[in-house]
Amino acid sequence: MAGGFGGGPSNLKRAHLYEYRITGYFIFSCIVGALGGSLFGYDLGVSGGVTSMDDFLKDFFPDVYRRKQQHLHETDYCKYDNQVLTLFTSSLYFAGLVSTFGASHVTRRWGRRGSILVGASSFFIGAVLNAAAVNIAMLIIGRIFLGIGIGFGNQAVPLYLSEMAPAKIRGAVNQLFQLTTCLGILIANFINYGTDKIHPWGWRLSLGLATVPATVMFVGGLFLPETPNSLVEQGKLDEARRILEKVRGTSKVEAEFADLIDASNEARAVKNPFRNLLLRRNRPQLIIGALGIPAFQQLTGNNSILFYAPVIFQSLGFGSGASLYSSSISGIALVIGALISMALVDKFGRRAFFLEAGCEMIFCLVAVGVTLALKFGQGEELPKGTSIFLVIVICLFVLAYGRSWGPLGWLVPSEIFPLETRSAGQSVVVCVNLFFTALIAQCFLASLCHLRYGVFFLFAGLIVIMSCFIFFLLPETKQVPIEEVYLLWQNHWFWKNIVGEKDEPQGSA
Repeated sequence: MAGGFGGGPSNLKRAHLYEYRITGYFIFSCIVGALGGSLFGYDLGVSGGVTSMDDFLKDFFPDVYRRKQQHLHETDYCKYDNQVLTLFTSSLYFAGLVSTFGASHVTRRWGRRGSILVGASSFFIGAVLNAAAVNIAMLIIGRIFLGIGIGFGNQAVPLYLSEMAPAKIRGAVNQLFQLTTCLGILIANFINYGTDKIHPWGWRLSLGLATVPATVMFVGGLFLPETPNSLVEQGKLDEARRILEKVRGTSKVEAEFADLIDASNEARAVKNPFRNLLLRRNRPQLIIGALGIPAFQQLTGNNSILFYAPVIFQSLGFGSGASLYSSSISGIALVIGALISMALVDKFGRRAFFLEAGCEMIFCLVAVGVTLALKFGQGEELPKGTSIFLVIVICLFVLAYGRSWGPLGWLVPSEIFPLETRSAGQSVVVCVNLFFTALIAQCFLASLCHLRYGVFFLFAGLIVIMSCFIFFLLPETKQVPIEEVYLLWQNHWFWKNIVGEKDEPQGSA
């Protein structure tokens, strides 16, 4: 469950002694903890829908509204190109990436549960401000509070789930985060579809209903147990042992508890976990988990499609209601993908899903790009058959993402860091993820305007690069106890030449 990089031989003799059974207490803890994903998902789903609603645009972005009505006077790709409008979306992610470093301190010192509660509170405040907004400044301030909530939630929840889960089902349990994210997106799409018909305040209802998942997460968080890893890290050994026995459903937890204590002793020797990330022995985790995977997750282009799906479908000639309905269909595909991944990722492994789905995503993006190059861009509506084809291909793309880069982009980083750098590492993961989310959010509509169909070819090329990254650099981590993951680097054809060399002592870091 926990672990450190520098575990000795004794650690390797204990992993097979771990015992567990699935208990109601364990299920409750994981479901409530995973609700943090619903905050991220609801915002992803609701943002694009609201920014395509006429009433919202009239109140805050009248220029965009007027341009939207002038279908035939400019290229349809540019209909929503407005940097202040995209700032409404991306300001949340910039706030989240800054707040995640504060979340790291809270998570390490006061536990994963503390960060979950802070995140829910901040998200609630942001939702209230957005629903009551009377000017753009109030909208942006509300988005900043939402971003702080997402920064804390995304930092703590994947760690919480990975630490609570037994190694053999860690993949499925961790992906509860992605499942609740997908359900949040889907629910938000259906809400947008309904509120779009409520004039003139339907958009306020869409934004205000974000208080519901925040409230559920906060109330549930009050009853959550802290993870045994975090309790040991805080020196609360008796409580950690009691929680471990309760979560595992057995009193025979001596081997796992001993590993927790060993990992915690190593973690206490680290004075600066962020600097410790730079040591050679942590180089694979830094490059793959903290930098590569979270950046590539956003560079697939999927989140752009998700939070601008209604805008994209409107730009492609769908009516306002039809565009929201079409984006709901893509939300369903995302949920189905998450369920497929949960069921099979611990059987077939992380690499297989990354690589197979990557090929499918490349094909889908090329198909969209070619179709738009041939059929779209001169102020004319797309033929019905072409529109249906685009919806199907985008849904296939989302389905592939939903079982690969979506869930695995959170799972793999959360399971490869040793305890002494886990909180710091997860903060860098969230920071990089949200930075690229914000970057793509801010640039996507402008790119769609200037690159037109070429933006889809760009994303396809990036997926080729990231698939090669996974193929050559990521070892398989399925069913490997976290405390033994460091062995994968020592036996990897590339990483063994880096982690095998000596570092300065941990305590000096």
